This record gives sequence, C-alpha cells and structure tokens, in this order.
Amino acid sequence: MEEGEDVSPATQPSMSVVKLIDLVLPKDAIYLAGSCVKGQVVLTLHSTLVDPIVKVELVGRGYVEWNEEVGAYRDYSRDVICNNKADYVHKTKTFPVAGKDEAGSQPEPYWEPGSGRLPSTFASKIGHVFYYVQASCVGREHILAKKRMYLLVQGTSDFHRENPLQNPLFVEAKKKVSYNCCSQGTICLQIQMQKNSFTPGERVIFTTEVSNQTGKCIKTVVFALYAHVQYRGFTPKAEQRSRMDSSTLLRQEANTQIAPFNTAKIVSTLGLPPVLSVSSDVADSEIMSTQYELVGTVHLPWSLTCVKAKVPIVITRTALDSDSCQPQEGAGVPVREDCQH
Repeated sequence: MEEGEDVSPATQPSMSVVKLIDLVLPKDAIYLAGSCVKGQVVLTLHSTLVDPIVKVELVGRGYVEWNEEVGAYRDYSRDVICNNKADYVHKTKTFPVAGKDEAGSQPEPYWEPGSGRLPSTFASKIGHVFYYVQASCVGREHILAKKRMYLLVQGTSDFHRENPLQNPLFVEAKKKVSYNCCSQGTICLQIQMQKNSFTPGERVIFTTEVSNQTGKCIKTVVFALYAHVQYRGFTPKAEQRSRMDSSTLLRQEANTQIAPFNTAKIVSTLGLPPVLSVSSDVADSEIMSTQYELVGTVHLPWSLTCVKAKVPIVITRTALDSDSCQPQEGAGVPVREDCQH
C-alpha cells in the first residue's frame, strides 16, 4: 500500500464537486504510542458545497493468518486456515469546512491522540499491524472523496523492568572438534556486552573473543540478530493454535583469519531499525509476541560443524507521561490540539 492513496468510493456523482482531497503530515514521521498526530486536510473544490463535513479517522488494526496441517499422522490430512485479528484504535473527528461558500483550497487542522499501549507497525508473511489516518469529505448524501495515509507507530513496553538480565552480559560456548581424521582441538567463543536492553534505532555494540586451539585456520565469524515471533490464532472451529516464525533482522560477517593455536578479539556494531516490535510475552499480546536473540557463529568447514553462542536481546521503549503531548526525537510531530476553523 502506498503512503498516501485516494480511496474514493466507486459510486459517487460523475462530476464530483471535490477536485482534490489531500492529507499533509510530517514526512517520515515515527509516532510513539501515546503521542498525538497533527496535520492538515487540504480540500480543493470545483464548485460550492452545501453544508460539507470533513471527517478524519485514526485507525489501527492487526491480523494474522496461516495454513496448518491437521491429521498429519493419520491416513488422511488436510489444511485449515488459522487466523486472528485485533482492533487497536479507531477515533473519529469531524470539522465543518470554513469558507464553504467559495470554491478553493480549504485547510483543516486536526488532531488524534493515540493509546499508550499500541503495538509497533509490523509486516510479515503471516502477520500485519498497521495504522492510518483517513480524511473524507461528506456531502448531504454522498462520500465525495477520501484520502488515506499510513503511519509508522513505535510501540512501548516495560518488559525490561520485569525481566532483568545480567549486566554486563557474558556468554561462552566451547566445543571439541575433530579434523584431519584423527586430530582434535577446542574452539571457544565468548560474547560480552555492557547491556542487552536496547531501544529501536540504538546501536548494539559487543565484543567477541575466539580461541582457536586447533591446527586449522578460522576464516569467518558470522553475527546475526534474529526476531522470533509467536503468532496466536484460531481454527474455524475456534480451536486455539500458535505458530513460531524466525527471521534474520540484521547480519554481519567478519573475515577473521585466526591462525592455529591463536586468539582474536572482534568489536562489532549493529544498528537497529528505527521501528521495531518491543519484546513481549505471549500472555501480554493479543495476536503475536516477539523475542530477540543475538547469535555468533564460528563456521568450521574443515570439521563439518560450527560453534554458536546465543545472547538474549530485549527491545523496549519507554512510554510517554500520561499528561505529555510533546513530539519525540526524530518524529517531528506537533501535538497540541488546534481548533481553527
């Protein structure tokens, strides 16, 4: 879907009096859940309208859907569709058009406060969470024109307060490997970071130490940040189902060339995307929950094996104060109610 699109109804007068309806919002804005949205509706008319109304809606929804095999261990099996949906926000505000006796461009300020417990904008093959602002011009009997723009919303969470982990964090993985038929050695992989709780857009910095106690060279160490999403849905018979899906969010490869019986240190940085689903438990989510994991892998092609170290990562974002309506850094969103007409 495009950021801004016309969604005018198919059944409307052949010569509409509305030449153009447009939404003006801050470009590339990221709205923190609990902040407010402010912009303009620009209405350009071909001729005079009688008692026109501009309606502005803020809508947030989510849904999941996947196919699941039933009866896989029987003589027959079949696929059923599992799905679920959630309505997060639906707010409406109406404005009479100022200066409606003259055709032309009519700016209409509007505002729509959001809820402080909204999930982040999200899209995958299984699930979607989306938000949009829609403006429509309504005459006496018809919806004359519509315009819709999708928003980027960053959800909030206090997950890190409920799940404190070791700080600084240190993990180690050690493995005995065989090579050249009868030779053996040990590979030790250590990952250390000052913290494991981050906000969207932040840099994840960590230090890796690889001890190569073999007679072979280690050429590559791969780091990847994985997002593990658990979806919750229902069959047509209202039976609850869940599905886990993992995806690589970020990946980085280090060409190390660690000589036999040697040790190397690697300092790595991964830049998080500006909008991410916050870490959550299944019990806290209506249709999906997300957890993150940083995995360091030493590939050993000469031994047909690998060594992996895994670090749990928490993505969180502090909520706005209940009485706060200030724009967040990077969002560029004025948040005061404006009642000009």
